[in-house]
Amino acid sequence: MTNKFTEIQKFLEANDSEMTFLTNPTTINYLTGFESDPHERIMGLMIFTDRDPILFTPALEVEPASNIVDFDVFGYTDNENPWEAIQSHVGNLDVKKIAVEYEDINLKKSQGLQSVFGNEFVNISPLIQRLRIIKSEDEIEKMMVAGDYADKAFEIGFKYAAENPGATEMDVIAKIEYEMKRLGISKMSFDTMVLTGDNAANPHGMPGTNVIERNRFLLFDLGVMKNGYASDATRTISIGKPREFDTEIYNIVLEAQLAAMDFAKPGVTANEIDKVARDVITKAGYGEYFTHRTGHGIGMDCHEFPSLGGVDDVVMEKGMCFSIEPGIYIPGKVGVRIEDCMHMTDTGVVPFTKTSKDLLIFE
Repeated sequence: MTNKFTEIQKFLEANDSEMTFLTNPTTINYLTGFESDPHERIMGLMIFTDRDPILFTPALEVEPASNIVDFDVFGYTDNENPWEAIQSHVGNLDVKKIAVEYEDINLKKSQGLQSVFGNEFVNISPLIQRLRIIKSEDEIEKMMVAGDYADKAFEIGFKYAAENPGATEMDVIAKIEYEMKRLGISKMSFDTMVLTGDNAANPHGMPGTNVIERNRFLLFDLGVMKNGYASDATRTISIGKPREFDTEIYNIVLEAQLAAMDFAKPGVTANEIDKVARDVITKAGYGEYFTHRTGHGIGMDCHEFPSLGGVDDVVMEKGMCFSIEPGIYIPGKVGVRIEDCMHMTDTGVVPFTKTSKDLLIFE
């Protein structure tokens, strides 16, 4: 039994709960080492206070899962009712309360669980978040590798955009993702964004057939999945000589990001980091154009707990991994975001990505 399972059993005992039914594939991977996407099928990790764990998977996953975990694995075929299969396998357990991740339990799953076990749920998400928020040295090493690949992706994208007049946003994205696959990256950590000119003024702009504009900013937001861990970074460059106003905005955003990174140390809070970045941009007169939080956690998922700027504040600790990504987005004029993800050490932060943050101008 791993320490993680022991912590979960302590949670169950403290909350008068007899078992978990964890269905988030990333959580199951984190706790067991078994990676799978069941799609619309049911997969669940059952951890008990008084018996060995059980992993329930679609039938086609039973053998690979059994090769990974050292406890009981059973499954169901597509023509079986998964909840009836669970009932048949585990029998009539006396369960009053089931620990689940509220964010991952939809109505269909909750009704299925209630049909087998009982009616009351307890939210185990805060504990799972707490377990995942502090990364081990091994996890951080994997994220450093993922960051290196993000740097390679920037290099490929910058070069292609600069050397191919008439290329569109989607052309640049296609080049990046093609070359990443050639390097062994099976998937990006999210849909790659390459946004030119006014399109970069939308924080979640949609790339399209827009031709890369000369003498305008070009925003890249990208990351990869490598060894089960994500990278995520943003750089804004200029194709041709940028306008003076655009350069001014860029320098403000860079100042905000560097100030927040310099401030980030164990003992400060996530929202204090957000405030440092936000204060720089507000003081410069552009606070209304910084429309999102300063950062988010990262690990096996690209977006994890905690949020840097939000309702739930967190004291930062060694081993936490997160982004710092301030931006200014002025509709019809300019959009700039600069982002690195990083890990917290005893004294400050170390970024996973190393691509220069000087304003890169490609003539």
